[in-house]
Amino acid sequence: QAQLVESGGGLVQAGGSLRLSCAASGRTFSSYAMGWFRQAPGKERELVARITWSAGSTYYADSVKGRFTISRDNAKNTVYLQMNSLKPEDTAVYYCAVQSLSRVWTDWGRGTQVTVSS
Repeated sequence: QAQLVESGGGLVQAGGSLRLSCAASGRTFSSYAMGWFRQAPGKERELVARITWSAGSTYYADSVKGRFTISRDNAKNTVYLQMNSLKPEDTAVYYCAVQSLSRVWTDWGRGTQVTVSS
């Protein structure tokens, strides 16, 4: 089991930027990828971005392409989400998660709140 701790959330004006961090410990060495999800009030949790540990291959939801960048520091077991040109609709609780080698999302952080004011 992996332990994940997110940080970097907060309140920002539309057009601003935030950088989220996710520090992972525990059984991350056997995982395939790390991802960032978000959940807004009354909406389902959605995958925002994902990055594989080995090749660094990335995936982005259409809604964040060109604005968000996911990256990783393998030595620090940390994944980042740089969020630029933030919009009010980006307001949500952001969670990081571990994807196993069988492509199952197995471990989750507690989340960090991101609020974008208009």
